[in-house]
Amino acid sequence: MIDSVLRDIFRINLGVKKYERVLLFNDRPSVKENNPPSPPFSKGGMGGFLGEDISESDMERRSKLGSLSLLTAEIGKNFCKSIILHEYSATGSHGAEPPSELWELAFGEKSIKALKKERLLLPILKKNAMDKDIKKAEGIIRRHKNNAVNCVIALSNYSTSHTRFRDFLTRVCGCRYASMPLFDVSMLEGAMNVNWKALAKRTRGIAKVVNTAELIRVKTSNGTIISFSKKGRKARSDTGILTRHGSFGNLPAGEVYLAPLEGTANGRLVLEWAPTRQLESPITLTVKDGYVVDVSGEDKYAEYLNMRLSERRENGNIAELGIGTNDAAKRPDNILESEKIFGTIHIAIGDNSSFGGKVKTPFHQDFVFFKPTVILIHKDGSRRNILKDGKCAI
Repeated sequence: MIDSVLRDIFRINLGVKKYERVLLFNDRPSVKENNPPSPPFSKGGMGGFLGEDISESDMERRSKLGSLSLLTAEIGKNFCKSIILHEYSATGSHGAEPPSELWELAFGEKSIKALKKERLLLPILKKNAMDKDIKKAEGIIRRHKNNAVNCVIALSNYSTSHTRFRDFLTRVCGCRYASMPLFDVSMLEGAMNVNWKALAKRTRGIAKVVNTAELIRVKTSNGTIISFSKKGRKARSDTGILTRHGSFGNLPAGEVYLAPLEGTANGRLVLEWAPTRQLESPITLTVKDGYVVDVSGEDKYAEYLNMRLSERRENGNIAELGIGTNDAAKRPDNILESEKIFGTIHIAIGDNSSFGGKVKTPFHQDFVFFKPTVILIHKDGSRRNILKDGKCAI
């Protein structure tokens, strides 16, 4: 079954053609005691990353990703002209830009040489480039877009979904991009073993209904209650079918997602799950005018959140609402799969610049909420439930 699902990534999900080039990458753990800080993660760089504290079980999962990358690349040789396999030292944060060597493999030597010459690459990697510089960089990449790879399979532990790297590849170069952060080999027999056609139909149908609303309100039985505007923002479908020019999505797939209008979210989020474990006790995030303004709770994950929020105000931005649509997704302890569970919702903080928002920061973290009620409020004031206590109401 595993080989079959991996073949489907090339055959069904990405629709890889014989003449195309594919880039497949993963990241190796950066353990604190063995990895002194180095650019761009030294102090004064991107977040002062000094390495990771990794549990034994998570280290085992991540070591399997390296083996899975090798197997996937070997299978991929039957589907494409060439496949580039690359491993780099982990960035330590979802939404952080990957290192320059991966940019060169993805966009080609000429693009990266030109970006460096214009002194544009480093500010982009640090996520502090001005809009005018991003436009200038976009122009350079567009001129050399024929040198870019055709498809990407991102098996890095830390997500590259909300990065300028991914945005330039898909939007400017037309690359098809499968993002698989926090992937676990067990997903090949679970959430990846799905009827892709049925999943796509369900997801697009829910997105169509969400796009009729102007305001959205979410509440759960554990005390979460939050509302925000989606005026001017489009809900998008992550269906797993990434065959169109410039397609991007997660594997496993199955969500409707959007960037709430900045400054409009108010309420509180009661977290019971961190990305890869259940919290020992709930953590409450207080949200005011679009940002998390307080984190309270006794679980040690609250310390981590407070640390990340203290780095940049933008890290507390209410960045995303997602609605899970994958009926084969089950496990709650891995955010890549749990956020896809049919009937759940997830809310993210941090960067949303790559899917319709305006906040740029090297951080994006999702939190899943079970059995939610989601209410759409239309321009005329009428209301419609799309989820009622976790059950689809449309």
